[in-house]
Amino acid sequence: MSAKDSTNISELTITLKTFFGFEEVLKEELEEMGYTQIEILNRAVQIKGTWADVYSLNYTCRCAISVLVQLASFRIEKEEDLYKKASKIDWTELFDADKTFAVKGAIFSTIFRHSQYPFLLVKDAIVDQFREKGMDRPNVQVKAPQVMFDLYIREKEVVISLNTSGAPLFHRGYRESVGDAPLNEVVAAGLIRMSGWDRKTPFYDPFCGSGTLLIEAAMLALDMPAAIERTHFAFKNFRNFDHQLWTDLTENTWTRPNTMEVEIAGSDSSADMMMKAKRNLRGLGLARWVEVKPDAFLESKKPFENGMIVTNPPYGERMGVEVEELYDELGTWLKHSMTGFTAWIISSNDEALKKIGLKPSKKIKVFNGDLECSFRKFDLFDGSKKDQVTMD
Repeated sequence: MSAKDSTNISELTITLKTFFGFEEVLKEELEEMGYTQIEILNRAVQIKGTWADVYSLNYTCRCAISVLVQLASFRIEKEEDLYKKASKIDWTELFDADKTFAVKGAIFSTIFRHSQYPFLLVKDAIVDQFREKGMDRPNVQVKAPQVMFDLYIREKEVVISLNTSGAPLFHRGYRESVGDAPLNEVVAAGLIRMSGWDRKTPFYDPFCGSGTLLIEAAMLALDMPAAIERTHFAFKNFRNFDHQLWTDLTENTWTRPNTMEVEIAGSDSSADMMMKAKRNLRGLGLARWVEVKPDAFLESKKPFENGMIVTNPPYGERMGVEVEELYDELGTWLKHSMTGFTAWIISSNDEALKKIGLKPSKKIKVFNGDLECSFRKFDLFDGSKKDQVTMD
């Protein structure tokens, strides 16, 4: 089968991985792209598509960590079944021996006494097949493989997939500078979607740090492809890589507009963070549309008459007990200085969140990296509607 033919195969089973709590917003994003039959899984969604879809999803999707293409699914009864059935996959058609590879994934099965053993079995099946065909042995490289396979086992059910992304898709390629605790780009994009921001209401982040939420909001407003600055994806190392299809996609998907219809602004108490945010914005050509100022939130003037706040304040890991005082001040500032806004705040510090002193109209459990967080919505009505600004 030629690379061209394999690229045009329809009915691939495509799994898009995401973080816990972001499955619904990923489904919503895919629906906006025109996909209709979307199955929600645990920390993932699944669709049917083609290799053209695979390329497009890697390039444009904001809320996915990786894009997997299923190679095989089967049942096993004992350990050696995995090697036998993995050996039936034609690995030599997928990649050349001069490419490094790795097998990663998740194992939830009592069949295996050691959790790493299934990965070793699949690796051996791959290498042995190359040898049996008289070909050079491809080398394993765990840290930065050129080709990555995903192995998922739940008891007796096995799924083996190609990871077409390689490095996680939150490696957008646009961040030249970050702070000590940067917000993951996929999490930032997911939070913005979760907030219900309509891309028309003014957007503000008073703890913007190096600008991730601002950038993801601006990219969404402009419909800019999420990976427009990223140069490499694992699918470029597959034997069926269609360079022309990829070139057509990246050259014709998006045209930079002359204006941005929505106002976006941010501030941060750290002048150093503001310099990093400005560098990141300039790198994407967004600096002329997104305003950032080195102001602490208490000193910030209302940037717009009304709007949407989505922000990621310090959680306290580096601030000790001072963080509760900060959240207390944040609540007072929101109540008295930001009426007319809707505020969404993510934090892993429940005690500090209580200090905000406002009753959230919505609470959503999400994860920021390994930290379990609460994403809370506060409706900031004007002072004449005091009954709507109640204590938590």
